[in-house]
Amino acid sequence: AVQDDEDWELSARTDGSVLKTVKARDLWRQIAEAAWACADPGMQFDTTINEWHTSPAEGKIRGSNPCSEYMFLDNTACNLASLNLVKFYDEETARFDTDAYMHAIRLWTLVLEISVTMAHFPSREIAQGSFDYRTIGLGYANLGSLLMRTGVPYDSDKGRAITGALTSILTGHSYATSAEIAAVKGPFPKFEPNRDAMLRVMRNHRRAAYNVDGSSYEDINHYVMGIDADLVPDEMLDAARSVWDRTVDLGEQHGFRNAQATVLAPTGTIGLLMDCDTTGVEPDFALVKFKKLAGGGYFKIANQSIAPALRYLGYQEDQIEEMVDYVVGTMTLLGAPHVNRASLSAKGFSTQAIGRIESTLPGVFELGHAFNVFVIGEDELQQMGFTEDQYTSWDFNLLEELGFTAEEIQEANDVICGRQTIEGAPYLANKDLPVFDTANKNGRYGTRFIHHTGHIKAMAAAQPFISGAISKTINMPNEVTVADIEESYMMSWELGLKAMALYRDGSKASQPLSSTSEEGAAEEDEQIEGLDEALEETAQIVTGSFSSELSPTMAYEGVARPRFLLPSRRGGFTQEARVGGHKIFLRTGEYEDGTLGEIFIDLAKEGATLRGVLGCFAIAVSKGLQYGVPLEEFVDTFTFQTFEPRGMVEGHPNIKMANSIVDYVFRALGLEYLGRNDLVQVPPTETRALPEPPKGTAAQTGHQMDIIEGSMEQDIEAQTRAAKFVDARTSPSEKPDHDTPHGGSVTFSETNIHQKKVSVSGGDVQTSSVQAALGGMMGDAPLCDTCGHIT
Repeated sequence: AVQDDEDWELSARTDGSVLKTVKARDLWRQIAEAAWACADPGMQFDTTINEWHTSPAEGKIRGSNPCSEYMFLDNTACNLASLNLVKFYDEETARFDTDAYMHAIRLWTLVLEISVTMAHFPSREIAQGSFDYRTIGLGYANLGSLLMRTGVPYDSDKGRAITGALTSILTGHSYATSAEIAAVKGPFPKFEPNRDAMLRVMRNHRRAAYNVDGSSYEDINHYVMGIDADLVPDEMLDAARSVWDRTVDLGEQHGFRNAQATVLAPTGTIGLLMDCDTTGVEPDFALVKFKKLAGGGYFKIANQSIAPALRYLGYQEDQIEEMVDYVVGTMTLLGAPHVNRASLSAKGFSTQAIGRIESTLPGVFELGHAFNVFVIGEDELQQMGFTEDQYTSWDFNLLEELGFTAEEIQEANDVICGRQTIEGAPYLANKDLPVFDTANKNGRYGTRFIHHTGHIKAMAAAQPFISGAISKTINMPNEVTVADIEESYMMSWELGLKAMALYRDGSKASQPLSSTSEEGAAEEDEQIEGLDEALEETAQIVTGSFSSELSPTMAYEGVARPRFLLPSRRGGFTQEARVGGHKIFLRTGEYEDGTLGEIFIDLAKEGATLRGVLGCFAIAVSKGLQYGVPLEEFVDTFTFQTFEPRGMVEGHPNIKMANSIVDYVFRALGLEYLGRNDLVQVPPTETRALPEPPKGTAAQTGHQMDIIEGSMEQDIEAQTRAAKFVDARTSPSEKPDHDTPHGGSVTFSETNIHQKKVSVSGGDVQTSSVQAALGGMMGDAPLCDTCGHIT
């Protein structure tokens, strides 16, 4: 449809009815533009997915887990395991141990099969589905490192052939083991209705292993990348082919114990535990990278495959040592140019301070990161003549203050911390450079990286031999265009991928891995100060936004901030529920038009610390609402906050799972006052709906407000008593008509400054069509046992 610029129908997930018709090419462009801007959405190809479906008798595959490697029927689960491919490679003989690899596959298939019975599931439906199909997900990690150690470029025909062969062995032998188990324990309960379809898929896997002509496949209408026999070692090729002959024979006799056997998962965390340089099917992100830790800080990761790869390519040990130092650095001050032990001692550093700097060097990105107050110590810096204001300043550069030039610092940095690229390394032949190509440019000097088409082709080599799909990122440099994104999506479909996700470097504010430092001499554009100030002032007046340099105190200087007071007697509602077994009462107070003005959160346990914290938190939110903070801001900020107690929700007709009490509260408020059906697991229906209050916020409805200075008129206990006393919701008939938006104006003055008028208007906050559509789709989908959301 995209290629021919045809129409594309958007259909309802529930009944398949056509909701809207759009131009396919326009929608394709919008998807590409969104991915260019923020790396979302990923793409899944429905037809390709279901052509490899082993159990179509129970319906089509409609989606996947968030990482997109597990694709199967709704209400099923899959336990994962991955093998470190490098562990089967003998560097001395330069041979991959196929027999050991197959033994590990056999063993772990059995372990995962047992885990299906031993596992606990979040719902009865998922438990039943998992028992009926017994899907498992065996995979591998460290493929990129294995190829590098064997001197094979990731983006090469040989690299793709080896990838296909290794994946063929993985899935073929896992299915063969599954058939052996079926001979003893019986096939999975839903095998017989799906026998023909599953055996057809097995035969298509075998055809890919033998790299037959495309017309020979059964019910496959896309390109399939088979194994190039000329580029794979004989032992590996024989195993990759013969295993499917055995699998098909065993499957015809006994069936299979598992409806799916393999996926290629991201292996991000277990990859570190298994000492992998690369995750899943990925190439290395960079030869030297820094992983951002969730708790703050960075963890330096250096590729361990550089030296083995150079050794395989025939370089001498002394040459290898120099080249490795060129990439990762010497990590010592000893013998470094300009910044070394002798020069630092001459500048006044003590032996102890130099020792602390030395111990920090293996983990720093830039040399300057080792020269700060946290490493050297305040006493040491003060003895050298630096003041606290100096060394605590964010832009303090100790090395420059000591008299080292930028050129001297950079030269020392290159030696001590490394250049983080192998390009330009002594002795390295140009023909060997592709072996060390990574997903991104390396360091500040690197220019080479794997083109995005190389990632797609690598996935295409593995996909024909995977039961599920592949969780992999197609990394792209920052400078790629929307057209490049479109090309990637189209190529992924043409090469038979089931799914793909891409990431343009820097398209998100934060990313877990970095290959370069943010430090550098950035040139600032010349600006016309008068024009900028005029434009900024105009923008502030029109949009109500202020520059990041302006604090609220400065913005409101001389101005009495408006606060919208609630009437002394007000309506609201009380919702009793249990979150993770803890009883909670959510109480609200409303303005006369039904808009939210305050909340109270009570726990059943008297005197609990959490009860007090939640009470104070509720007052803070109430104050924010009364000073005009939109309820939408609170809802967007506090939903999905995760901490204990959390879990199943009892007592609320629509919210069935919450990440925390705070998450539950703002899901409830979002549903009640904003119509946010997307935040609940069971959307309200006409026959099962909460009483519908008027929607909006105080600022939007233009209520009379008073200028109040000082603290809250009543203390916390008094407010709590008052809330309990007036805890009665007015009937819908007493509510004003909200079909007509309210409007009004508020005037406040600045001391000795001209009068300003702020128009405030509001009305019903209508649920967007997107939210309504999404909300209607969620009723039959499973809940995530971690976040409580539809997966």
